[in-house]
Amino acid sequence: MNALNIESLQNLSKQQLEAATTFASTLTKGLQELAAESAEYSKTSLASGAETVEKLLGAKSIETAIQIQTDFAKSALEGFVARSTKFNEIVAKMAGEAFKPITAAVTKS
Repeated sequence: MNALNIESLQNLSKQQLEAATTFASTLTKGLQELAAESAEYSKTSLASGAETVEKLLGAKSIETAIQIQTDFAKSALEGFVARSTKFNEIVAKMAGEAFKPITAAVTKS
């Protein structure tokens, strides 16, 4: 091997290492964002559930209890769908950003 090939191989290795490092960093950041969203969702879900239990305990009739439960189920489903959409957006953004440096490194080589 001549010096040019060794230098070329070193540059390629450096580019790939930089791409892998950027990928890992972006992935870590995205996972942290998902964890924060998940924690927030859990917190709000627990608070909403506790509030619903309080309301159910104070219900004066079966009809009122059914309405409280129906409202809770509707709210919980809407919250779940909204948070799922948010999770999907985070994952899509994370994947797009994470693979940019890898794609660039592959196209350069």
